[in-house]
Amino acid sequence: MAVRRDPLDELVVPAGTEAKEVALETDGDVLIGARSTVEFGVRGRNVLAGENVEFGGDIEAGGDCRLDMWCDVADNVLVGQDAYIGERVHIGGELKVAGDLDIGDDVDIEEGFEANGWIVIRNPMPTIVFLFVYLKHLLLIGEEDTAQRLISELVDEEEGDEPDVEPLVIPRNATVGDDAWRVSTPATIGAGCRLHGNVRAETIEVGDDCNIFGSLRARGDVAVGDGVRIHGDLTTRDGDVVVGADARVLGDVSCRDLELGPDAEVDGSIRASGEITMGTTERERE
Repeated sequence: MAVRRDPLDELVVPAGTEAKEVALETDGDVLIGARSTVEFGVRGRNVLAGENVEFGGDIEAGGDCRLDMWCDVADNVLVGQDAYIGERVHIGGELKVAGDLDIGDDVDIEEGFEANGWIVIRNPMPTIVFLFVYLKHLLLIGEEDTAQRLISELVDEEEGDEPDVEPLVIPRNATVGDDAWRVSTPATIGAGCRLHGNVRAETIEVGDDCNIFGSLRARGDVAVGDGVRIHGDLTTRDGDVVVGADARVLGDVSCRDLELGPDAEVDGSIRASGEITMGTTERERE
């Protein structure tokens, strides 16, 4: 059954993700489209990257790691299960694999590699990375039975494994770093995230209780959940802005229509070409 849209056409940051000084950490999988730059290291369950992706730090994968051709990793790659390394990949540190290693031609690993399982030197099929992406996203559109049958062919699941969680998805041609998260697609940030950097996207949706140390800028609509803190401006070129209850924007807001939830605060100036509506608390309604 066809997926309704390309799953790499959106930046998805799952709930609880943290961007720390040296690494982007999440409990689930990390899926990265081709020709993207991730200035952090990455820590997740399975880490999968398309061709020509650059990493600015270590990769730590509790499960599998799959890097397509021409990827560049600045430091170490540590893999808890199996690794699939495409041709002409460069790793600036060492590669350690607890399981099997499937490695392509002309791979440059500056500090050597070791694997506890089988080592096969060949060119792993690049399409397996994106096949895995589509399979994981079948879960998100409700095709659980189809996804389960197909995923079982790629991932060995043992009794007692943790249930699937939403993956961190970075779309093609994106730049993710401490200074900015730049994508030309919609962006969805789950609840309870702590991110550093200005977010630039087509549209932006931020879940409850997030802390964003940077500004938000979009062409279209921006929605900020309850209890969110935005340490910067919130602007949109052609869209509306919704700021949830008890949220705070420590900067300016510029938009078309603006909706402020109960106890929401904007520390800077407000520039709205359309309507401004403000929610009321239960006490005020009484």
